Amino acid sequence: MLSHLTLSNFRNINQVSLSPSVGINLFIGENGSGKTSILEAIHLLAMGRSFRSRNLKNIIQFEHAQFTVFARSSEMTPVGLLFDTNTGLQIRLNNAPLKKLSDLAVNTPLQYISANCHQFFELGPKFRRRMIDWGVFHVEHKFNYHWQTYKKALIQKNAALKNKKSKAEIELWDQYLVKHGDQITDLRTTYLNRLIDIFKPIFSKICPTFDQCEFTIRYSKGWNKDKSLPETLAENYERDRILGYSRAGPHSADWMVRINNDSPEEMLSRGQQKLFYLSLCLSQITLLMEIKGVKNTILLLDDLSSELDWQHQKTVMETLRSLPVQTFITSTNTELARLISNEKEKVFHVKHGEIREDNETVNTSI
Repeated sequence: MLSHLTLSNFRNINQVSLSPSVGINLFIGENGSGKTSILEAIHLLAMGRSFRSRNLKNIIQFEHAQFTVFARSSEMTPVGLLFDTNTGLQIRLNNAPLKKLSDLAVNTPLQYISANCHQFFELGPKFRRRMIDWGVFHVEHKFNYHWQTYKKALIQKNAALKNKKSKAEIELWDQYLVKHGDQITDLRTTYLNRLIDIFKPIFSKICPTFDQCEFTIRYSKGWNKDKSLPETLAENYERDRILGYSRAGPHSADWMVRINNDSPEEMLSRGQQKLFYLSLCLSQITLLMEIKGVKNTILLLDDLSSELDWQHQKTVMETLRSLPVQTFITSTNTELARLISNEKEKVFHVKHGEIREDNETVNTSI
């Protein structure tokens, strides 16, 4: 969790320093005021990348050459990020240069829920794999080793296929794909089976319309369920050689929670789809706490009011209070400030890149 956050020359924010609460932090302001920039800065610190721009130079405020983001955790661990148009990106964790981005993710487990998170159903398997792999990564420390090794072997095999190498050279990489691919599949399957038990009561609470429904996990492991991965790779050799890449394996996996054995995409409204995705994220946070005892997860929730009526907004806020998560919420709905009521919650008002904490002006200059 973050106890302090400082931004400099970050989009329309010139300079701001604030002290978030350990619970809910609500940022209220008009569109374009700078609310989402706060979430983006936190995402950068935790993931090493932006959810809005692939090119970090687009984040730098006009007429400046660099931006900085600095934070301190509740354990007083400092993490700082600087991007300069000449020297590129520099990240320091606990006063030392960062060696691997995965160290950032371990230090600050973070979930991001975009305003259009209903695209969970539309963006395809890659998006859904990334979501679930976040949870497996944090729960099973060995997952990252298997996944990184698998990806390297897949890259080598695809290069051999593309360059028309010999069959022996191409199949050399299959032993690595099988060894680590089966481990990845087992870890994902175990995680998803745990997740569904937590998801049921959370979604039923947030969206009571479905409290009597049956929820099941459907996992497609990326190859024919009736065959082993070695069999599949061998059978697909000629097809892969023609395509120039290997299609079957956990890199093609997909999953979904089904409601009464039907597709939720077809059953749920836009607002219910948002609650469905939110419930999945909260389930992952809960599972991480139950298995690893992690209580420093950060949740970024952009535009809570979009697609949700007042009662559902209240229910979401009440549910967040019951979980060990530090939440940063943005909204244009000023009425949400009425729901902030205890010492573990704060309201920040955002206007033209300037941020005020309730009636106090946060340390800022434009």
